[in-house]
Amino acid sequence: MSITDTSPPDAESSAPTKETRIRSRNGGYPLVMRLHFYAGIFVAPFVLIAAVTGALYAISPTLESITSHDLLTVEANGGMRPLSEQVTAAVATQPNLQPVAVAPAPGADDTTRVLFDDPSLGESERRAVFVNPYTAQPVGSDVVYGSSGALPMRTWIDRLHRDLHLGEPGRIYSELAASWLWVVALAGLMLWIRRVRGRRNRNSAAWLLAPDGSWQGRGRSMNWHGAVGVWIMPVILMMAATGMTWSTYAGENITELREQLSWTTPAVSTALPGATTPEHSGGEHHGGSDRAPAPVDIPTRIAQLDGVYAAARANGITQGSEIAIPAKPGVAFAVKERRMSGTYTVDAVAVDGATGRVTDKLAYADWPIMAKLSNWGIQFHMGLMFGLLNQLLLLVVMIGLIIVLVLGYLMWWQRRPTRGASRFAVGRAPRRGALRQTSLWLAVPMVAAALVVGWFVPLVGLSLLAFLVVDVIVGLVTRKRATA
Repeated sequence: MSITDTSPPDAESSAPTKETRIRSRNGGYPLVMRLHFYAGIFVAPFVLIAAVTGALYAISPTLESITSHDLLTVEANGGMRPLSEQVTAAVATQPNLQPVAVAPAPGADDTTRVLFDDPSLGESERRAVFVNPYTAQPVGSDVVYGSSGALPMRTWIDRLHRDLHLGEPGRIYSELAASWLWVVALAGLMLWIRRVRGRRNRNSAAWLLAPDGSWQGRGRSMNWHGAVGVWIMPVILMMAATGMTWSTYAGENITELREQLSWTTPAVSTALPGATTPEHSGGEHHGGSDRAPAPVDIPTRIAQLDGVYAAARANGITQGSEIAIPAKPGVAFAVKERRMSGTYTVDAVAVDGATGRVTDKLAYADWPIMAKLSNWGIQFHMGLMFGLLNQLLLLVVMIGLIIVLVLGYLMWWQRRPTRGASRFAVGRAPRRGALRQTSLWLAVPMVAAALVVGWFVPLVGLSLLAFLVVDVIVGLVTRKRATA
């Protein structure tokens, strides 16, 4: 949500009543109004870009399934070949690369992915060979990215949404949008509730969702701005919260907080009991050996995949999964459920390839509650939690957010002076002195909260300081003109 004013168009021309002055002086309405205004003016462009790219990102999984249909799907025909045979066929097409994982076909008409470590690729990117599980014949290869295994088209949209393909500096735009979105949305909700409460005989929860069709002009824009904002509010707050976890500066603080509260995502242990560590047992000055550990026998690892996969499925890994192939001796295979549409758990087991025995098990039910909520939020943000329904919901919400932002700027334009002003005049800001009008018992907690939020979410703190500087400069210029 961007710019909301809760006064009717003719309110500024009439003198405020004593009751209104007392309510404004004792409450935080003027301060919230001014914050909402400045944040809407300066931050809304970044939010608008995030909404437009987010709308495309929301439906990218479906677009990927259409554009990469030949790589992702096959025709079910008989029984599937052993997993080791499928991986062997994929390895033959990439003789210079080391296989690091395999994702068995999750459905009857899906392909198997064999993943390779390719030094020529970027961070979190791997080379994938897609294999027909019924014939054990490769059908093609491509680059996949991240935990969801996004193909290049979806990866391109992801990076457009995340940093506009500008690298690390570009991530500031998305972090600024996510950091301010929940602040502006909650401020707008407070203003909208106050406006609805001011309607005679319409003070009900239903009127929070229903725009008043009796208004025209700026009042009509304001009503639709507030109503649509309330419609999309729950999803918007969730998107802002999950978006901040991926951010650079606020994300670091969130990660540190999760570690201190033991809310981090747990991982299954792949250390085999009694196995010698691949690290040096001692330095050269302490009698240790400098010999490197024996290299892993890749053909042997591949031959063990069938037993590992069977053991994992027997121990509850029944959904689409990825099997990490150990690169060092003394390490078990890690089998973990993939982040896919319709998958709500991430169960994992560790399996000794030599014996097929499960050495460690991590059920999703044992995750900390906050780790579960974070995982579900990220899946929802990526449009993977409920499949196509999830994606369509996000698309509608992003369109709603675009409408709210456009209506906000329209209201700003409709607020401009029409008499005795230049043709380039813009809408007036809410009245100054909001902080002075707010009672001390309310102003002090609000300032303290702003300091805490500004420290925890640095881009909010820096931009809020910039708003204050701009506000002071505008006030000085206005006062100088009035004196002259």
